[in-house]
Amino acid sequence: MVFIAREEPFTCGHCQAAVEPLKHGSYRNHCPRCLWSKHVDDAGPGDRASTCEQLMQPVQLDMNASKGWRILHKCTRCKKEQWNKAAPDDDLSAFTQEPFL
Repeated sequence: MVFIAREEPFTCGHCQAAVEPLKHGSYRNHCPRCLWSKHVDDAGPGDRASTCEQLMQPVQLDMNASKGWRILHKCTRCKKEQWNKAAPDDDLSAFTQEPFL
């Protein structure tokens, strides 16, 4: 498998926000406004090999000593769970604004 980070804008499938790529660092895989994601990766981050393509709900927020804030996303269709590093411009308060569980 070859890792291909794709830095591309997208429209959030949950809140419809226009999401721009990160200016510095790795690629963005979730909406900074509502924190929802889309199930596009399969074996690893950035592979864009999943055929599921359903929305992934943020279900847990965690502070990791070595990685910083992380968001656990759970697919609304197949139930796959994946941790994602929070981006510097993520509105982490959005996690407490909706009933995520």
